[in-house]
Amino acid sequence: MSNPEELRYSKEHEWLSAAEDGVSTVGITEHAANALGDVVFVQLPEVGDSVSAGETCGELESTKSVSDLYSPVSGEVTEVNEDVVNDPSLVNSAPFEGGWLFKVRVTDEPGDLLSADEYTAFSAG
Repeated sequence: MSNPEELRYSKEHEWLSAAEDGVSTVGITEHAANALGDVVFVQLPEVGDSVSAGETCGELESTKSVSDLYSPVSGEVTEVNEDVVNDPSLVNSAPFEGGWLFKVRVTDEPGDLLSADEYTAFSAG
């Protein structure tokens, strides 16, 4: 599995896109999607919610378990992916494309986000 080079990654297995007009996209990695198994329910933050880096902001339920969703940055949620709410399997089939989870206007970004190579090494270890 390859992690897109242009993204940054959290140790909780979320990815973050580069900001466009101050807004970044958040999703979970392919590694996390594979570990979860078939995702059957997604609970996302609401538009307008404030999220904090490293704090839970939703849940992903799979046939195996329920896992917390963590925000990799602090900011305000500007959009949620309704397609994923309606079809949670997108998290498994396209974690870096159609399976994105929410967009956030970033107010603070922690310094511990990983590059693609760093995340690949972390998730393999």
